Amino acid sequence: MKKYLLSFALVLMSLTSFAQSDYEKIMSEKIAKIETCKTAEDFQTLANDFQRIGSKESSQWLPAYYAAFSYIQKGRIMMRDGKMQDLDGVASQAEKHLAMAQNLAGADNAEIRLLKKMAYSLRMMVNPQQRYMTDGMRASEELNIAQKLDPANPRIALIKAEDIYFTPEQFGGSKTKGLEMFKEALAKFNAYKPKTTLDPNWGKGEAEYFLSLPAEPSK
Repeated sequence: MKKYLLSFALVLMSLTSFAQSDYEKIMSEKIAKIETCKTAEDFQTLANDFQRIGSKESSQWLPAYYAAFSYIQKGRIMMRDGKMQDLDGVASQAEKHLAMAQNLAGADNAEIRLLKKMAYSLRMMVNPQQRYMTDGMRASEELNIAQKLDPANPRIALIKAEDIYFTPEQFGGSKTKGLEMFKEALAKFNAYKPKTTLDPNWGKGEAEYFLSLPAEPSK
């Protein structure tokens, strides 16, 4: 009887290991697509893919995280294209998946907190003057929480650099200071090691892109 129980346990362990490796394989493939997505439609397709993975792997927080990230990236492209009135819907989708991810990973997850900041920032951009004291302040709060949880996280440094770079000078922004902060972010990326191969590791290329831009002429 013990022999049969042992055999059953070994088979069960083998099936579990196979399922886990299959999950990691498909997640790795989808995460790699983040770098190749160019349009809002590309990111919508990717968000759908992560949603399907999450429906099968209901105990894993990363599929919901990446679904939210895909929606945020979709929103950032829409913002670049001037489609501001559609950002609320995209932010709502991102926030729905972030709530799922946070429920699984816990509130003390800096990566999730950073995406919550980015989702609030999307909402604020619908009408910055009216929403700065609501969505803008919520975005700042989430960024501060993320910073306290993981001060060495390069993605936090990247988003802070972006905020300074794109904020008009009359409101405290500075392209020069932003570029210095991108340098600091890149240094953090070079020293950073994700916990697993599936954990968030995006953003380094963005820091490198901004640092490759030609310097603006002095005024």
